[in-house]
Amino acid sequence: MTTTDDVRADAAPPTGHTPQWGSDAIVDLLQHAGIRHIALNPGASFRGLHDSLVNYAGDAGPHLLLCLHEEHAVAIAHGWAKVTGEPMAVALHSNVGLMHATMALYNAWCDRVPMLVIGATGPLDAAKRRPWIDWIHTSADQPALVRNFVKWDDTPTSVPSSLESLARAWDITRTAPTAPTYVVLDSAVQEQQLTNPPQPPTISKGRAADQPTASADSIARAAAVLAGATSPVILLGPGRRDETAWTNRIKLAEALGARVITDLKAGSTFPSRHPAHVPGPGFFLGRPAQEALRGADAVLALGWIDLAGTLAQAAVPGSTAVVSATLEPLLANGWSKDHQGRAPIDVWLPAEPDTAVADLLTHLTPGPSTSWTPRPAPVPDAGTGPIDLPRLSATLRSVLDGADTTLVRLPLGWDGDSWDFEHPLDYLGYDGGGGIGSGPGMTVGAALALRDSGRLPVAVLGDGDYLMGVQAIWTAVNQHIPALIIVANNRSYFNDEVHQEKVALVRDRDVTRKWVGQRIADPAPDLAALARAQGATGYGPITDQTDLADTLRTAVQDAHAGATVIVDVVVETGYAPAMAAALTREDRADEAGRTP
Repeated sequence: MTTTDDVRADAAPPTGHTPQWGSDAIVDLLQHAGIRHIALNPGASFRGLHDSLVNYAGDAGPHLLLCLHEEHAVAIAHGWAKVTGEPMAVALHSNVGLMHATMALYNAWCDRVPMLVIGATGPLDAAKRRPWIDWIHTSADQPALVRNFVKWDDTPTSVPSSLESLARAWDITRTAPTAPTYVVLDSAVQEQQLTNPPQPPTISKGRAADQPTASADSIARAAAVLAGATSPVILLGPGRRDETAWTNRIKLAEALGARVITDLKAGSTFPSRHPAHVPGPGFFLGRPAQEALRGADAVLALGWIDLAGTLAQAAVPGSTAVVSATLEPLLANGWSKDHQGRAPIDVWLPAEPDTAVADLLTHLTPGPSTSWTPRPAPVPDAGTGPIDLPRLSATLRSVLDGADTTLVRLPLGWDGDSWDFEHPLDYLGYDGGGGIGSGPGMTVGAALALRDSGRLPVAVLGDGDYLMGVQAIWTAVNQHIPALIIVANNRSYFNDEVHQEKVALVRDRDVTRKWVGQRIADPAPDLAALARAQGATGYGPITDQTDLADTLRTAVQDAHAGATVIVDVVVETGYAPAMAAALTREDRADEAGRTP
């Protein structure tokens, strides 16, 4: 695999020094790859690598991002990849650090983001292990802990093989479909003194230039199906964050005269005010989207998450032609069911969705360009009383009016029609695996990637998500990363309250007790104090609409000035209608509708 930025095997070390230890040679490879940051929580199993990063690399990097927990280190790399599309490096301390990081790695796997994860272990040669500690930090097959949700792993046993494994992992994680890769470095190999510096493998920087693509015949067949449709619908899943891909999606919708459905799990992939866009994007399919799909005679799924479930939920007739651009079949391994159901496909385009879009456009006649006008920001509610998510959304949008903003994360109860998306970086989407606690770390990683972009990173997190990941905020403060986190604090694991209510109703039991074992109260944690304890700026709890706008305005000013800011906003429990309907819908086989 090559790009124009290939580094030759005989290239001089970026540090200008000759590597003396195994870990020095590893750092040379990381530098040749152009890796700017490595997130880690320190551990003795990679003390050799740590020394080389500090004393051999110096200011040449990669720059260390110290984290207070391994799960946050992976989440930060996840947030970085959501913005840049490129991998960050992560170092995990032996088996114990890996076990801490497993949930975050599963999120990254499900979200299909690239990431170079460097594990470590006590000496694989038992004769070299220190008493006790090296034994409990060494495993016979450490990657087995995560093999089912990483794309590739290896445990090399020499300096040359470690370099080769890392180079391979770097290539694999950047090749679509992207996902984390994991390489275990033997501590004894890291600390091996070199007599002759090893020849580094050829390696390239950035996104790999060559990616899988569909055949010309498949593109032509798909284009013919879509061009012949009278009421096509495009399902837009996750896409690239660049403006060329964004513009191409608009051109495709206009060329086909198609309706477009987006997904809050996937982020901003299409202008929400464009006349082709179906109202009501959510974490589940809303009623307008179901109606649009039922009326379609052709569906183009571009990396859509859970195509089979979506077609079934909307009761799409079996006669409807379905074209799917996805590389998912190349990654499914059977352990996790994140590959979702098997959808009936008429034409499969084995390519990245945005590559397929560009290829399809070469076969289609351009359609009339459509203009649209984003809605003006709402006037802040000057009333008093409790705050709910619609009030919070409207007030935040009014305060941010005119500012280039990236919504890093939104809570499950968010109304997709409450905020317009007009740029691929307006909203980044969800975490992939539904693992609570990822929000703060992903916000820090995304904010790091956006630090010099002129865009303000803003995350609206649930209180459960915030509390599980709150220590990630320390890294943002330590690294002077500006960000604004709004905690939509309903003081409950409310998603499960909805489920407990459903079960109680089915069993004819007391619904009023649905809150037991769910409410985060008595005492209610001081969320702003948790932020201030780590050096961040914290406001709240804000309990009345009267105080909301002024507090958010001050928080935005602080974030623009470079601070990491957290605002605790106490909100009423509740979900947007589409979300509530999806969570309480009965699972009935006769609703499937579509048959192969």
